[in-house]
Formats: sequence, C-alpha cells, structure tokens
Amino acid sequence: MKEKSKNTLLSEIKVTENAELLNFLVEKNVRKSRNATKSLLVHKQIKVNNKVVSQHNHELKPGDTVSIHKQDHKLEQKKLKGLTVIYEDKDLLVVDKESGLLSVSTGKELLKETAYNIINDYVKGKNAKEKAYVLFRLDRETSGLMVFAKNPEIQEDLQHEWILHPPKRSYLGVIEGPLVPASGKITSWLTENKNFVVFASKTDNGGLEAITEYETIKSNSRYSVIRLTPTTSRKNQLRVQLQFIGHPIVGDKKYGSKISPLRRIALHADELEFTHPRTKEKIQLSSPLPKKMQVMVDAIQPKKKEASEE
Repeated sequence: MKEKSKNTLLSEIKVTENAELLNFLVEKNVRKSRNATKSLLVHKQIKVNNKVVSQHNHELKPGDTVSIHKQDHKLEQKKLKGLTVIYEDKDLLVVDKESGLLSVSTGKELLKETAYNIINDYVKGKNAKEKAYVLFRLDRETSGLMVFAKNPEIQEDLQHEWILHPPKRSYLGVIEGPLVPASGKITSWLTENKNFVVFASKTDNGGLEAITEYETIKSNSRYSVIRLTPTTSRKNQLRVQLQFIGHPIVGDKKYGSKISPLRRIALHADELEFTHPRTKEKIQLSSPLPKKMQVMVDAIQPKKKEASEE
C-alpha cells in the first residue's frame, strides 16, 4: 500500500565496505535486537542515499549513506479494529493481528468481529467485487502476522506453493522454565478430541506429524524467551508441543500454564518471509512485540553466574 511520511532524521552511518542492509544495521547496533531492527525496515524508517529501502538484502556499497528516521505516527498504514494492515497490493494483504481477536468464525463461535470478517469488509469497501481469502490462521490469543489473498487464484497458487516450499514463519514466546537443551527440534504427532483439545504423542499414532525448531534467547529459573520456527502448520502446534515437553507457554491455561501475568498467551508471530506468487518478489515482514509482552521479555534477566572461589 502507498505510504506517505515525513520522518525526522535520527542518525546517519557511512558505509565503508560491501554488506547487506539488515546485517549492516544489526552490526551497527541501531536497535537492541534483530527483530527491532527489522521493524525499522518494515515501517520504512531506513533510507539509503536518501531513498527509502525496506528490502533486508539490499546491497550496500562503500560510500553509501544509511540514515535512520523516526517513525511518523501519521504513517498511512490502515488501522482497523483489532488489527493493522501492514502490506497490501492487488493480490495480497498482510495484517498485524492483536491478541484476543479470533482469526475466523468456528462452528461453536459464529462471531461478526473476526480478522477475516474485518478484512473482508475492508476489501469489499474498496471493490465490491473482491473478497478476502484466509491463507493461514492464528489462535485467538496469539498476536502477529497473518496473510490474506484478495482473489481465489492467488489463494490456490500460494496454498499449492506452500505445500512444497512453506513460508518462513517464526514466533517469539515466553515459556515456563529453562529448556534443556537450550535449542533443538521438537517432533511429535498431534490428534484432536471431540472437545477440540489437541494432544501430542512422541510416536506416530495416526495423527499429523508436527515439527518445530526452537532456540532459547534468554532464560532464568522461572521463564525462557524462545524463538520458534515451525516447519509444519498444525492446529495449536506450538502450544501443544511445548506443553508436551513440560514447558507450556505462559498464560496458556488450555495447554498447561498455571500463570497468566499478561492475561493472554505470551506468543507472537513476529517474522514472515515468502515469495510473491505473481511478481516472484521476496516478501519479508516483521512485527514488533506488543508493548506488554515486550515489557515482560525485557524484565527476564538471566541469573548471574557466581564468581568462582579461589
């Protein structure tokens, strides 16, 4: 979607050697984390030689000037109830969904206010002949990035493509306790009972295989902040698998958590990468953590190692 902004210059950095833009910004520590740095690109706060650049892999050359700008709060991203449209073209929409908003109506919850209905009304408001098509869902209490197609052909193309080449999706979560090992892969088989509760099994029991890679970012005796990268897309996959290994997501009472300091599930879909089905452009998007979740993440400090006695 077209955006207009008059961003205030915060700083400038001269490039002295060849580098990709995102790696350059991370190396220069322009923000505390890689995710926060990506958000600068998403929100069009980075210019190279006075031109806005949002591609992570933009090639920098010696002599280039990279400038960081303050985000204009009048930036024309479309804010709707419970979500924000952060990317739009004639084929696709990507939204940043807030926690508490259902993705689509279910058999037991026929609600008007779902992400699908809100986006469908938004699309039809621009063109009565169009409608929205869901490409994947997020659980109600999970926040972050969702993709919609604007015509059935694009939906079908992406669904077929994602069977062979799934989009790169990653999540940030806060779980109970420290993981051992700190990084690895969870493989399990998931089945669902008549009460819509999903269960995991370590061995193939006829259910759907689910695979998730994880990496601990930081932890203490009570919590861990982890990055989750699912390579399959199953209902409640991350939540069920983390309960299964004894480390439920904080706030997830359905799947084993006994605490809820945020009054929501501490899970956020923050990064997404896929190839546009029509233009073949690589679409790379990120979403900053919601404020309350960011506060919790910042407050988790690893336990300091005691100095060894001499």
